[in-house]
Amino acid sequence: IPADRRWAYPIRPIIEAIVDQDSFTEMSRVYGRSVITGLARLGGVAVGVIANDCQQLGGAVDAEAADKAARWYRLCQRFNLPLVSLTDTPGFMVGPDSEAQAAVTRMAALFEAGASFSGPLVAVFLRKGYGLGAMAMTGGSFAAPCYAASWPTGEFGGMGLEGAVRLGYRKELESIADPAQRQALFEQLVGQLYDIGKATEAASHLEIDAVIDPNDTRKLIMLALGAAGVRIDLSD
Repeated sequence: IPADRRWAYPIRPIIEAIVDQDSFTEMSRVYGRSVITGLARLGGVAVGVIANDCQQLGGAVDAEAADKAARWYRLCQRFNLPLVSLTDTPGFMVGPDSEAQAAVTRMAALFEAGASFSGPLVAVFLRKGYGLGAMAMTGGSFAAPCYAASWPTGEFGGMGLEGAVRLGYRKELESIADPAQRQALFEQLVGQLYDIGKATEAASHLEIDAVIDPNDTRKLIMLALGAAGVRIDLSD
């Protein structure tokens, strides 16, 4: 994960490092590109994988990605597959273009599909976990996964930090004439919200179960699935 939280990174190598070697098969790669879906094996057990690709739309879930994710929940439910979610999203994509694509209806269908998923779901937040988009990636609620953890780089909030500051502190920012001072205040406020929403803060308020070492991700996902009743090989 880049040190600068604004930089994107490739998610597929992370998926490949977590699942069994050479077992990941991606599905519908060219559709809804900000969400990745695929099949893999973990400890020899078939699992579904869903992840955000922050190199596409910053990982935001648009209407097409919502359709793709909803279908994936249904497929995993139909075939009784455990689901592993790797989340890094600023939330749902909003704006006139999204509205023209019936985004609200399609995103609501994603929540319905997530809420209907009854199998074991393990969620790992790699970085951003903002708004309803993050909840949609975890079965419709942070309480839905049998285990929800975050890397130390995780950050949480009701919406993206920059947008929250621009909306919530608009009058304060507009009252400053000097662009440099305005930018300094903006960055200070973003920093304050970032500190409040760090993964350690989320864990301390029981919004997630733990903050984990990224090197332990595979092991802990396997342990969580085993605890949920999945007959998984924990020998490695």
